[in-house]
Amino acid sequence: MMLKAADSVTVYARLYPAESPKAVVLLFHQAGSSKDEYAAIAPRLVAAGYSALAIDQRSGGGLYGPNETAAHVSGKPDYLAAAQDLQAAVDWGIAQKLPLVIWGSSYSSSLVFPLAVKNAGKIRGVLAFSPGEYFDDKHLVEAAAARVTVPVYITSSPDPEEVAAAKAIADAVPSGLATRYVPTAGVHGSSTLIAAKDPKGAETNWLPVLSFLRKVAP
Repeated sequence: MMLKAADSVTVYARLYPAESPKAVVLLFHQAGSSKDEYAAIAPRLVAAGYSALAIDQRSGGGLYGPNETAAHVSGKPDYLAAAQDLQAAVDWGIAQKLPLVIWGSSYSSSLVFPLAVKNAGKIRGVLAFSPGEYFDDKHLVEAAAARVTVPVYITSSPDPEEVAAAKAIADAVPSGLATRYVPTAGVHGSSTLIAAKDPKGAETNWLPVLSFLRKVAP
């Protein structure tokens, strides 16, 4: 399916519908990646009762499969330019009249914080896999995290630098809203839930994710 960003860029997406969805989860990929990052993740969400929409952001590539959005835009858009694509997905999600959860991986796990602030009152929860200050403004994510008003799940790989970056953002989230998980075994971004990428940790790392979803969208 296709969405339209505010600047008229076509955002390509794939919908994974649940039969009687408890919520819609919007899935955003990491750098150099595409909606196919979620080919093994979205079906697990559907099995748990959540519809999922994975999008191709204009800043991405063929890490897991072709990125149709990136293929149709000129130049090399930066991470922040992709915020318009995330917003297009949120606009679509709001129209579904279901609880809405946003989920980011690597750079998009940082973009979900300002996205949640911009759409306050319309989003039920936020999941951030390996967030960090990936932009020129090294306080952008922390500043946005301080303004979120919904529960946030934050995780990373066990790498000390990733753990520290995730902790700094989690610490900025208002008291009582952040759930932080540091895996024993894990990899960067949402790939920490993919057995082929994280054979030692994927199954264990799914448990707190599903627990968080049950809390924000039971």
